[in-house]
Amino acid sequence: MLHFPILTVIIFVPILGSFLPLAHSRDPVVARWSSLAVTLVEMALVGSLFFLDLTPHASPQGTWLLLEEYSWIASFGAKYSLGLDGISLVLITLTAFINIFCVLISWRAIEEKVGSFFFFILFLEGTLMGLFLANDLLLFYLFWEIQLIPMFFLVGIWGHENRIHAAIKFILYTLTGSLLMLLALIAIYIMHGHQTGVYTFNLYQLMHTRFSFTIEVLLFLAFFLSFAIKIPLIPVHTWLPDTHTEAPTAGSVDLAGLLLKTGIYGLFRFAIPLFPNATKFFGPMLLALGLGGLFYAAWVALTQTDIKRLVAYSSISHMGLMVVGIAIWNPIAVSGALLQMVNHGISTSALFIMVGMLDERVHSRDFAVMGGLWGRMPVFSAFFLLFALSSLGLPGLNNFVGEVLILIGTFQAKPVIAILGFCGIVFGVIYILRMVQDSLFGEPRSEHDLWDLDGREILMLAALALAVLFIGLHPTPVLHLLEHPVATMLQQTQQVALQGM
Repeated sequence: MLHFPILTVIIFVPILGSFLPLAHSRDPVVARWSSLAVTLVEMALVGSLFFLDLTPHASPQGTWLLLEEYSWIASFGAKYSLGLDGISLVLITLTAFINIFCVLISWRAIEEKVGSFFFFILFLEGTLMGLFLANDLLLFYLFWEIQLIPMFFLVGIWGHENRIHAAIKFILYTLTGSLLMLLALIAIYIMHGHQTGVYTFNLYQLMHTRFSFTIEVLLFLAFFLSFAIKIPLIPVHTWLPDTHTEAPTAGSVDLAGLLLKTGIYGLFRFAIPLFPNATKFFGPMLLALGLGGLFYAAWVALTQTDIKRLVAYSSISHMGLMVVGIAIWNPIAVSGALLQMVNHGISTSALFIMVGMLDERVHSRDFAVMGGLWGRMPVFSAFFLLFALSSLGLPGLNNFVGEVLILIGTFQAKPVIAILGFCGIVFGVIYILRMVQDSLFGEPRSEHDLWDLDGREILMLAALALAVLFIGLHPTPVLHLLEHPVATMLQQTQQVALQGM
């Protein structure tokens, strides 16, 4: 255990650093460069964790590589408790990595209220870091709620024509689920206190709270609805396509690359361990919702004329497969689902970035004005094809590894579900190939004066492409980080389920 509170520093560097661009709102150049500097410092801090001699350390708060705990609201038993394991390490690395591109892609795209825009981007990064590191439920809920605020303003102020409608829809959906989770959290806190005499929000103590089956089901549903909206699962998914369509490019990148992952993370880290018997009872429902999202979103994606909405629906489809992997609760499938969170964060963020680049050039996202880009923008087209192939799961690229692990683990437990999942993946290939065909090939459908990628854009896409290839060809380092916490969580959950029987 380190004496230096590096996890706290990782959370508060972007939060405090967000005031730098805000303080230089009248000088957009300084606002941009100060924002980039903060994201690079944050990436360096997160990267330094890989050079520390970290070994899993068992404690009453769980098994962690690093643990920081301080008194927070002592009268309520709430503690400022942060924990780093392989899963949170992977996710905070993804968060730091993706937010560098959120700043870079907005370099020219955002021309109004530049300082305020980057304030919200950096503040959002800090809240996501806190969410992925918190193991006190009240602290987790605090970060869970605060993250909604910067995204609301990013969409509502810098979005497109229907941005107000999309922002209000986003906040209404997500707040509804969050309030239900708060009620359930208070109920668990009170019940645990009555049973043990200890009032706490510590996850690993609350896991041993005894519930009647009916109460456990109701509490699970409250948590699950909040996470299902954020994932999002059908039928509570309708906010996502509208939000993606109206959001600025950086907002869509943060939303697809990071915010959707908080739903899967919350389901894995909190809902299932707290309510294992209710999870088992609702297992068929989780599988049905995951498969339903996989097929339905792929089908709707085929009908889209707006390339950004197509990528948005592809996110819903991919997230459905991850839910299947989590619901199976098999170590291989769960590891695949967690790895796929990273893969989807990289490949889909890259696609949204490229859609933003295309929108800057043709001022439209409609397939009707595209076509023939391969001959007019060959470097752009090559990168776009790579990330599209990654999204459809081409062997040798990152998404393939996660999908195969999910299917293998699922086949071990439920072969029929694995076969349906495979069919859903194949079905999804169709809309990706249609997107590539309608945008890159054929005859040009507009007379826009297009230009290929500049140095800044090539640098961004090259970094993302390297990540796609690295995980696709050598996923072992990432899987090694996930292996121990996944095994520990499955074992602890099984023990809690047996105690509750």
